[in-house]
Amino acid sequence: MIDRDPPGVRRHIRPMLATAGDLPADDAGWAYEMKWDGLRAIGYVADESVTLRSRSDRDITGGYPELQGIAAAIGRAEAVLDGEIVAFGQSGWPSFEVLQQRMNAPLDQVRLLTAKISVSYLAFDLLVLDGEPLFDEPYRQRRERLEQLGLDGQYWQTPPAFTGVPGADVRALSRQHSLEGVMAKRLESRYEPGRRSASWLKVKNVRRQEVVVGGWKPGLGGRSGQIGSLLVGVQEADGLAYAGHVGTGFSQQTLRLLGQRLTPLVSDASPFATPVPAEHAVAAVWVRPLVVVEVTFAEWTSAGRLRAASYQGLRTDKDPAEVVREPA
Repeated sequence: MIDRDPPGVRRHIRPMLATAGDLPADDAGWAYEMKWDGLRAIGYVADESVTLRSRSDRDITGGYPELQGIAAAIGRAEAVLDGEIVAFGQSGWPSFEVLQQRMNAPLDQVRLLTAKISVSYLAFDLLVLDGEPLFDEPYRQRRERLEQLGLDGQYWQTPPAFTGVPGADVRALSRQHSLEGVMAKRLESRYEPGRRSASWLKVKNVRRQEVVVGGWKPGLGGRSGQIGSLLVGVQEADGLAYAGHVGTGFSQQTLRLLGQRLTPLVSDASPFATPVPAEHAVAAVWVRPLVVVEVTFAEWTSAGRLRAASYQGLRTDKDPAEVVREPA
């Protein structure tokens, strides 16, 4: 049986994290997976049901009722899976924009939304099976055992891991379908819960960065009375460092949602440990730094600011204390 703490509650396993980098110079010894644009979730299967917990260890089970069938699909007493919850867009490939509508839905609206926007669980690792921990088994063996479970249904599947194929070809395929990038995983690597490891590499096609919201500038003109731009930062040794402002990528629905999330957090003082330029600080509304969002951007400037940043979505699954600058 999976260890319990306290009795009746399954152990909370933090997911293994990847290091940002480039494709390995030599493909030998590596497997490649697509980097799915979704919500990371550990799935605990026990007692003929599934409990889903986010990367920050928040219980998100109630938001995704269609995934309860995973337990019956596995047909085993207990298992722990690592994977990604995704929603498919019109292209037939995962879309984070579509998933946002499910990620932030109130529980009383979930059933209605499920009928309109269904999600799938893409399982890419197997951590425990019938009480046997698999953390110390190499990735290639964990994948073999995962694939033997035969997860292939309307709302769950095990996407392929490519071995013996050039990583450049897999990345080209990910670009063709406008995916975020690829994951490179050492075939002999063990699973390291809660740790960021160089045995897993995330190779991005576009530059993306999680940032912590520290305030906003009120909108003007057509955005009067709404958020004009977000003031954001990343964690450094001395605290939250100012990383610039984000003023594009918002829909009216997004602006309303952000307003609802940020207004209760309004504070009298700036949360940033580094100076905020006067032109950004003037009229700023400061907030406690508890909300994480994801942005795309062109580059980091020499001053440590995001250039041409565009809002992509809320990351309710991420801990603000863990948001650091990703390597280029």
